[in-house]
Amino acid sequence: MLLDERFELNSLCDIRRKLPGWYRPAGVVATLIISLLLAAPLAADDTPHLLIMGDSLSAAYGIDEDEGWVSLLEDRLGDQADVTNASISGETTSGGAQRLPDLLRQHEPEIVLLELGGNDGLRGLPPDQMRANLAAMIEQSQETGAQVLLLGIDIPPNYGQAYRDAFRSVYTELADDHDVSLVPFILENVATRDSMMQDDDIHPTASAQPTILDNIWPALGPLLEGESDDAQE
Repeated sequence: MLLDERFELNSLCDIRRKLPGWYRPAGVVATLIISLLLAAPLAADDTPHLLIMGDSLSAAYGIDEDEGWVSLLEDRLGDQADVTNASISGETTSGGAQRLPDLLRQHEPEIVLLELGGNDGLRGLPPDQMRANLAAMIEQSQETGAQVLLLGIDIPPNYGQAYRDAFRSVYTELADDHDVSLVPFILENVATRDSMMQDDDIHPTASAQPTILDNIWPALGPLLEGESDDAQE
């Protein structure tokens, strides 16, 4: 008990002792009520917190921020969950792995969405390096008790089939090895449609963002339901 709380209770007891005998029972009740109120813990906030670690695909590159899939997700969730978007355009898995520990401590998320690797692939970085970085991020998140949703991406075929296969296999192998949910390709039904891609043929347009969210939601929804069930128990 804090000093000021102890002082208030002692003062109340002193006042009660000075009251007439017929009033003292009420004073006892008042003392008990105040003691219970002071001892009661504050109600915990059961709203799950989502942390999104991504690159330009999640940072709404080339479009208004409120048109991006993360903002659309926030609109869909309403007050059911809090969302922190820590995505940075141009981010690699190496940069994400360096930033994640501080973000985990700061936000204490229940769910971590990892949307990284695209820039590793576009730069031709070794898939083994990408795998190691993503594995470290998954393990760090799981150590805090957070669930992880891995958001996969693909690279253009001109990088060669062998490199492309090795790149894509990183996501499926990590999902299997670490028992995490996976969206194999978040740009499904987007990347092959010219009307949904910006002129650089890398970044989706604003009109593509609802489709991206629809690609992610079937994997994210069950994780949110699990958090809601845990909060009710």
